[in-house]
This record gives sequence, structure tokens and C-alpha cells, in this order.
Amino acid sequence: MPDPAPFRHSHRFNEGSPLAEKNTLRAVVITAIMMVVEIVGGYALNSMALLADGWHMSSHALALGVSAGAYVLARRLATDRRFAFGTWKIEVLGGYSSALLLGVVAALMLVQSVERLVHPAAIHYDQAIPIAVVGLLVNLLCAWLLKDGHHHHGHDHEHDHGHRHHDLNLRSAYLHVVADAATSVLAILALSGGKFLDISWLDPLMGIVGAVLVAQWAISLIKQSGRILLDADMDAPVVEEIRGVVADKLPGTAITDLHVWRVGKGRYACILALVTDQPLTPAVVRRHLAVHEELAHVTVEIAKADAPAIVFLPGNSAPDGRPVTTASASRQERSEGPGSPS
Repeated sequence: MPDPAPFRHSHRFNEGSPLAEKNTLRAVVITAIMMVVEIVGGYALNSMALLADGWHMSSHALALGVSAGAYVLARRLATDRRFAFGTWKIEVLGGYSSALLLGVVAALMLVQSVERLVHPAAIHYDQAIPIAVVGLLVNLLCAWLLKDGHHHHGHDHEHDHGHRHHDLNLRSAYLHVVADAATSVLAILALSGGKFLDISWLDPLMGIVGAVLVAQWAISLIKQSGRILLDADMDAPVVEEIRGVVADKLPGTAITDLHVWRVGKGRYACILALVTDQPLTPAVVRRHLAVHEELAHVTVEIAKADAPAIVFLPGNSAPDGRPVTTASASRQERSEGPGSPS
């Protein structure tokens, strides 16, 4: 029995985000404090824009907490063998959950603003404007804490061909505070217009504008994170790069099956099945694919063109329990990278 230990490899495809985790926790604390101030101030001063901003900030406090919790779980469960391809998608799930919360808040902002537009109430502008300004400063501080990781976290590859890979969990946290900053600006504009131009309806109108803006960001983030969670990455540039390697470097070889999905920030797993009439080994295929550093885990199957084809039919089996195939088993060579199956 050979020793498989030298051929085993780690399934931790994400380097972790300690700085992002720390800054997200800081943003949670700052946001929660300001949330209380704005909600209390909005109710006390009858400002729909200020109240909307406060409730919006409350959702951000919760969503930032979800993002921070996702970092903690991903780190603590990184060595848990139940996760076949690591724990990175916990962070993506955190981003998706935050996006859903962002959408809920947009709906609440819209309902409350329309209600206030129909049934206006007196607003204490002199007290509301300073609170909104402080809220904006708090949001800008949180955005500054999260911006470095949002713009620079992770790493690009020489063969990335322009497609960048962001930390979607951190991006969700960043979008939450940016959205909050935008609604704070709208609140300040609305309150200023009401005070100096006597346009009282501007306050709920800005609440509606803010709701639409936040909803758009929520939908964008839901699409991006949902795509990763559903492994919808077969249109990623790396897929065509793999096809190009086979076409250019492996004469007499064709792809019979190809699956590519993300397992980390800018990191992909790949299952590649080939048929060839040439003497070809999985090691040769993997050596040609190694130029694409974003491929972190590669499995290669090679079938000989002159051997009977095997087609597995899911859900069907022979009386002895074996899968039904179109022919008897043919000789196949199989390799899972970067080491043997683990």
C-alpha cells in the first residue's frame, strides 16, 4: 500500500481577511452608536429623512454584524473537513445575507417616506440638521475603515486579463456604509431645503430617492454573491483560457466535460475530462494549465479515443447496483491536483 501523505494537499484556498475582520468589527460598534442617536432624534424631531437614515443605519449595524460574523466563522472552521473546498463561501453567504437586509431596508424606507409624503408632520430642522451631519461623518469614517480592503484586498494574477476579484463580504459591508452616507447627504439636502426654502415635501421625497438608490445596490450585490453561491462561473474568462490551452497545447485532444467554480477570491477549482488519440498523461495537462495561477484545484480525466465510451446515466442502475453505462468500463487515467485525491 503506497503512502498517500506526500500527495495530499490543503483545501484552504482563501488566505483569510484579518484586517477586514478587525475593521468590520470597528465599523459595527461605530454604526450601532450612531444608529441609536439618529433613530431617537428622528422620532423626537419629526424628520422622516433623519428617521429613514437612522433605521437604514440600524440595518447596516445588523448587516455589518453578519459580515463580521462570517469572517469569524470562516476563520474558525477553516480546518473543518466537512467543507470540501474550504470555508470562503461563508464570507460570500454573509455578503448575500447583508444584501437581502439592504433590500428590506430599502422597502421600509420607501413605505415610510410615501406615508410621510401623504401625511406630512412638522420637522424641527435646527436640531435635525446637526444630527444628520454627524451621521454623515460617522458613515465616512466607517467607509474609510473599509475602503482599503474593498479596493485592494486579495491579489491579481498576471493572467487575470482584467477581471478583478473582490471580497464580496467586505464589499457588502462597504456598500452598507456608503449607502448610509448617501442617505445622510440626501437627509441634509432635504432638511436644508425645508428650512431655508420652506419645501417640506423635500424631506420624504429624498427618503424615496434614497430607497431607490439603496435597492439598486442591494440588487447588484445579490446578483454577484448569488452567482458565486450557485457556482455560475462557466462564463468566467478562465474557462476560455482552459479551452485555449487544450486547443493550442494538446493536439489530438478534445474536451468532453468541463466544470469550473470559485473556491476563493480569484481562485477556481476545475474538473476537466478529455478524450485523446495521443499518449497523454494528467501530469502533462496540469503542467500546461499551471500558467493560470487562479486555478487552485485541478482534476483531470483522460479517456483513450479507441476505448469504449462510458456514459453514466444518473438515477439508473443495474440489478447489482452498478451504474448503467453505454459500454463496459474503459481504461481511464485520472488525477486530482495539486496532489492525489484527499
